[in-house]
Amino acid sequence: MKEVTARWVSDQKFMATDSAGHSIVMDGEGFSPSELLLAALAGCTGIDVISILKKQRQQVTGLEIKATGSQLPDPPWTYQEIHVEYTVRGHHLKESAVTRAIELSETKYCSVGSTISGRAKIITSYRIVEEEVAL
Repeated sequence: MKEVTARWVSDQKFMATDSAGHSIVMDGEGFSPSELLLAALAGCTGIDVISILKKQRQQVTGLEIKATGSQLPDPPWTYQEIHVEYTVRGHHLKESAVTRAIELSETKYCSVGSTISGRAKIITSYRIVEEEVAL
């Protein structure tokens, strides 16, 4: 069972704390709750993709995930479409390994994506950047 507690601090500011004691502030100046949803999706799929690529013995040196979402203009401002763009860096990465890792995250492992996809269309894209081996 996962648990997060959000406490009202002031005005529209809340402090969310997880069961391990990690905290994050949500308000109009920092992360909004809807941006945290995008961050949760990016983090969830990123953890999966890195884990899968390492198990495939791919030489990953970096992974960046950009999640961009379009919301309805009226309350409750539901996400209609989310684009998840992966930039995978490494040495001699196999494209088939990258696409398989992303596919497994989307279809099997990422609980956040699975939850969101019932309401919003999630579109993914990726690019692979070959990094030079340091001498």
